Amino acid sequence: MNEQEVEIIDFTNPNEYQKWSAINDNVMGGISIGQLNWDGKRCRFQGELSLKNNGGFSSIKRYIEPLSKEINTIELMFLGDGHTYQLRLTTWKNGERIQYKHDFTTTKGKQQKKTFHLHNFQAVFRGQLLTHAPELVANDIKQVGFLITNKQTSPFNLNLDQIQFKTLKNHPTPQSIPE
Repeated sequence: MNEQEVEIIDFTNPNEYQKWSAINDNVMGGISIGQLNWDGKRCRFQGELSLKNNGGFSSIKRYIEPLSKEINTIELMFLGDGHTYQLRLTTWKNGERIQYKHDFTTTKGKQQKKTFHLHNFQAVFRGQLLTHAPELVANDIKQVGFLITNKQTSPFNLNLDQIQFKTLKNHPTPQSIPE
């Protein structure tokens, strides 16, 4: 496949973590903690989930510059911890904020690269799937983020290396993928 790199978020840049903000379940009374930190080599999304006070999630997000509408793929490079996370994209369209998610699993201690196609993201609102959301288009994306919510008390530690927003040529569109 022919590809063209368009934009990169480099988590090996010691200043990258400063562009991210954390939103944990304490906004609803929970006591989970999590944030993005610099460990001397890369950025690390780490913390501890707690189910007390109806808690159980931690997230980070950052604003991004406008992307080309031709972008159709995101590649994520990371070192896993064995938990499942969500890559989240936020759009604002016609005055409404919509979040799109794609779950991904990690293998503890293994360097991984995952590829996400925009047409495979699901629109969500507070954990519920939205059925009538507009198609996710790259130039509508305003924020990128990560969320962990695994319904158990546990520490987490996702070492992030890079996000690449790409245009893959000859990439199947949602209409051309066989059912």
